[in-house]
Order: sequence, then structure tokens, then C-alpha cells
Amino acid sequence: MMDLTGLETRPAQTWGGLRLVPLVRREPIEDLRLHAKVYGDELSMVHLPDRTLYTAYVPHAFVASWTGDGTPAAAYGTQLGQPLRHMCIRTRRRMARRVDRNRLRFLPLHLAVEGYLALHFGGPVVAWEEWSRQALAHGLSSRCEEAYTGAEVRGLEDALKIFEIHPGQCGLLLYAGDTLAVAFVVPHPEDYRALHPTLVRDMYGELIHDYALFYPARDFPAVIDESVVASLADLRAEAVRAERDWAGFHDSVMAAGLLRAPARVEEVYRMGRFTLSRFLPAFERKSENHIGETITDADGRTAYLKTFRLSEAQVRRGHLLSTLAEHGWSLPAAAESLRVGAAELGLRLERAGFGHLLRQDVLDGYRKALSERGRRARAQ
Repeated sequence: MMDLTGLETRPAQTWGGLRLVPLVRREPIEDLRLHAKVYGDELSMVHLPDRTLYTAYVPHAFVASWTGDGTPAAAYGTQLGQPLRHMCIRTRRRMARRVDRNRLRFLPLHLAVEGYLALHFGGPVVAWEEWSRQALAHGLSSRCEEAYTGAEVRGLEDALKIFEIHPGQCGLLLYAGDTLAVAFVVPHPEDYRALHPTLVRDMYGELIHDYALFYPARDFPAVIDESVVASLADLRAEAVRAERDWAGFHDSVMAAGLLRAPARVEEVYRMGRFTLSRFLPAFERKSENHIGETITDADGRTAYLKTFRLSEAQVRRGHLLSTLAEHGWSLPAAAESLRVGAAELGLRLERAGFGHLLRQDVLDGYRKALSERGRRARAQ
């Protein structure tokens, strides 16, 4: 389970289809600080340890600064505004790279998305007859996913400008149509104030873009029991109770999907008493699935968190690849676990964008078998 100990929920603010729920720390984390390094508008190419390339629009990196003895760390400052353009493509070394003794540069969200794209990237581990030569020689080859920038999410830029930043605020949960889109947590309130504008440059999934466009946020009015209010102190107590009730409802219902334990956690870098990791979900169909990255302390408490909500199509792709890998890339065994036939699973793979992994004659045979089965069913 994700440990958000030390973070408290404050009353939400809504704008159109968006709801922003502030997260506040009573005691900021002093020995870890974050600031942004802003890049240009050009594409970035990142060289990965397995000699593959990750290409994407990377508007900024985060730089983590920490101390080894628990004394306060200093943020180097964040500069936002119109970045200078120097070249058409930028080349970067690694998703996370140490730039000084106690400073680490990493690419927020892209670190998590690359983990999703690399899921079972090597392809079949056994040369079963159904797989194509390309799949056996090159695995999944190139993989790509599409996302929207925050500027393309309806109302987000206005909401980030207008919404009040609470004293002690170190994060927020962003909902679109009351569907959790993003969780963003940083160690210190000063870091949050500096990084708050970067949310409009981040990437968001198709589901969030569409929900912000078509589904308004519902109203959750605070209910005051007039029968117990006889003074300003009573009114203040009722307001505190309403705020507490809202926080309890939010944490146990609206954010419940985020707080489930991730299925896979990969440690990326150790920074003194802190650890940078990325995680993947269980790819459960018809439920919330978030990928993301965290920085946790030695006790597992979250100092930094950034998540990306997967669409149903992305969950389906992850589910299919995980099922195949779990069964040694044996198509009949994977199909049996999904309670479908091998032909149906083969066409599911094709619809998910993995048709090139199967031999063309095998895929044609699957189509023919299902077509004949459909004709027999109609004739009965």
C-alpha cells in the first residue's frame, strides 16, 4: 500500500470538470528538495542502458538535492517561462542521472512511462511456432503511446492560475469528471509553489482529456447542523467537522484506487536515506490503473509522487503482455487462462497493436477459424 503518512487532505476546489484536492504537510521534509530544469519545445532522445532510445516531448526535468546528515537541503531555484530553443532534437543520457555529489536529475513521468513501454519488451522467450521472426529476433520492436499536454486539457491552465495554494501545501490530487487523473507530491511547500505551474506542461492520458471535456465535477456541499450552532465557536466546530468528513470520504472512496499497492516496483536510484523508484499496476480490467514514480524515505513514507492514469486501451495492452509473459509466451496457455480460444486471443493481440508479433499465416488462420465459427452459429 502506498504510504502517504504526514499528508493531510484539504477542501477541494473545482473548475468546470476539474477538481483539485490539496495535500498539506504539517512537517515539511527539509533534507530533500526538488526544483525544475526547463527544456525547450523540441523532442528529446534519451539513451537507455539496454541501448534502446526513448523519444518524447520532455518540457522539463526535476533535480533532487539531498543531504546525507539530515540537515536542510537547498533548492537551486526553478525558472519557468518561455524556454530558449537551441536545436531540433536534444539528446540526453539516461532517465535518471547524477549531476553532482548530492544532486540527481530525472525526467518526471517519462521515467514511469518508459517503464510501461519497456514492459516485456524483449518479447517471446520461447520460439513457439505462432510467433513471427521479427518477434523472436527483436521482441516488441518500437512501442509508442500517445498523450496530451496539460495545455490541451480543458480548463487546467485556468484552474492552476486561479486556485488557492494552501499554507503548507506539498501536493495535490487532480480529478477530471471526478476520475482521478494525477497525484503530485513534493517534499516541501516552497518546492510545490515553484513546481505548481509545471503541471500544465505535463502529459495526461486520453481518458482525462475526454472527461475534462464532457463530464462536469459534481458538487459536494458542506452540511452544517443548525441545531447545534449557538455561537461562533459552535459554527467553527461544525466547519471543522465538515472538513474532516470530506477528508475521510475523499481518502477512503475517491482516492482508494491510488492507495492500493502497486504490482511491480523497480528501484531506480538511492539518494542517502531516500530511494527513487517507479511502479506499474496489476493491469486489472475495468478499474483504476496508475503508473508513476516515487521518492520514499528509509521507512517507506512518500516524499515525492507523480502518477499517470492509464486508459482502458493501455490497461488492455499491459494485461495481454503480462498474461503472455506469465505463461512463457505460450499462446494456448495464455488463452486458457483468459478463458478464450487461441484464435480469439490472437485477434485481441492484433486489435491491441501487437499483430506483427504473430506469423501472418497464423493470424490469417485465426481469422478464418473465427469467421467459420460465426457462419455456423448463424446457420443454427
